[in-house]
Amino acid sequence: MDYQSFLIFLMELVGTVAFASSGAMVAIGRKMDIFGVGVLGVVTACGGGMIRDIILGIIPPNVFIHAVYAQVAIIVSSITFLLFYWKGELLKGRIRSHYDKTMLIMDTVGLAIFTVVGVNTGISCGYKENAFLLVFVGTITGVGGGLLRDMMAGVPPYIFVKHIYACASIVGAVVCVFLHRRIGNVEAMAGAGAVVIGIRYLAVRYRWNLPKLPTDKEREK
Repeated sequence: MDYQSFLIFLMELVGTVAFASSGAMVAIGRKMDIFGVGVLGVVTACGGGMIRDIILGIIPPNVFIHAVYAQVAIIVSSITFLLFYWKGELLKGRIRSHYDKTMLIMDTVGLAIFTVVGVNTGISCGYKENAFLLVFVGTITGVGGGLLRDMMAGVPPYIFVKHIYACASIVGAVVCVFLHRRIGNVEAMAGAGAVVIGIRYLAVRYRWNLPKLPTDKEREK
């Protein structure tokens, strides 16, 4: 394994840990048992990559060839479940507030990593000149797992109702494609990942949201 491949592998592992934790937390919030927590953790961490691989014609998807990603997701999800099972007070008060902030950071890092990894996978498959496909697979890799997670948990998909999220992934994918054609691959992924993280930070900090119709209560005010 060369330096670049090893670096990408490490990035994928970090993203897997981040998204598995996010999926597990959603499952815990929906009062699922440990099996449900594990399933949502794996789906969140690996779902986007599976969709990407199917689109790119990688059959079976990499998660079934390299089981380490699913294994890491299961371990992280189980640890998260047991942590809250034994220490239920973590779901309350100031500790929960700190945990929520940590999860937001991890979710943002995971989004950045999987977005640029998705673009890189498309390039590796020979679609370097197809910018639209690269941006799409980058975005779906970043947000696909979370979309499947929310659908399975029966909650409104996060990417449609919360602060700028999918748009950050789209912008990051566009930047990654642009930079890849001008500088090295690793540098392009690092720069684009930083863009995703920067947009997410600003969106949360200043509560940026896309326009949407007001609710009846908001109209009455």
